[in-house]
Amino acid sequence: MSKNFASHADLDEKTVSFDKLSDNAYAYTAEGDPNTGIVIGDDAVMVIDTQATPVMAQDVIRRIREVTDKPIRHVVLSHYHAVRVLGASGYAPEQIIASEDTRDLIVERGEADMASEIGRFPRLFRAVESVPGLTWPTITFRGQMTMWLGSLEVQLLQLGCGHSKGDTVVWLPQQKILFSGDLVEYGATPYCGDAYFTNWPATLDAIAALKPEKLVPGRGAALTTADQVQEGLRGTRAFTSELFELVKQGVTAGKDLRAIYKDTYAALKPKFSHWVIFDHCMPFNVTRAYDEATGHVDPRIWTAERDMEMWRQLEG
Repeated sequence: MSKNFASHADLDEKTVSFDKLSDNAYAYTAEGDPNTGIVIGDDAVMVIDTQATPVMAQDVIRRIREVTDKPIRHVVLSHYHAVRVLGASGYAPEQIIASEDTRDLIVERGEADMASEIGRFPRLFRAVESVPGLTWPTITFRGQMTMWLGSLEVQLLQLGCGHSKGDTVVWLPQQKILFSGDLVEYGATPYCGDAYFTNWPATLDAIAALKPEKLVPGRGAALTTADQVQEGLRGTRAFTSELFELVKQGVTAGKDLRAIYKDTYAALKPKFSHWVIFDHCMPFNVTRAYDEATGHVDPRIWTAERDMEMWRQLEG
């Protein structure tokens, strides 16, 4: 293979930021690595996405303990991907909350996804032996769920498909702060291997309609002004929409997947290659876009074996 597989060349540790968004909300970010959100209520803490292993979750807990001694009772999964959820046991939460669609995906493809992602991200699965197995939600919901952390209202919302079928955002309506999961990225390449390209723009419209003033994306720095939020939404929309349109054009022209990949990569590289994990994501993204453009409405399951076969086909 002419390129290092996925993120195998990304071995440098990143500098962590722990940014205060309000008295109740913090963002744990690390130069384009997967983000974790923290919500502090009157008597308990909620963690949104967990890091990839229980050992890696300990640094999040250390940062939380710098600002509060309240118990961490709630973990929310924005979606099912292993790099987001396998650290959940490190928090010893009373509740693990996810959409019912996310639980369905864990049932269907959680084991395959875990093996796939561990193979892609050697650095992000530090101390992978500490993972006890799949993370299972203890509470699921459909559409919308409201929680009260004392006087603080927290809404869990399914605004539509995009990054995955089970996408959930966490919304603090009193403070207009949103935790988007991977529906929105900032200076980071959206991963679209399990995406619904046709639906994603409308889901971004639904996020914009909430008029968030601050937003924690799935990857990238916390967005702390309304203008930055709009920039994050525009960037995510531009990448996903332009990629899908290029792939559809290639399908219409009768080109095969490898040719479409080369053309799409070349077209997007000048504008987006400076975003983190661009080279990692593009083969997976174009493959999924090709599937959707040729009638596969739902994403096929990625396995470690399928990952390597696809990479050899497109990058070999």
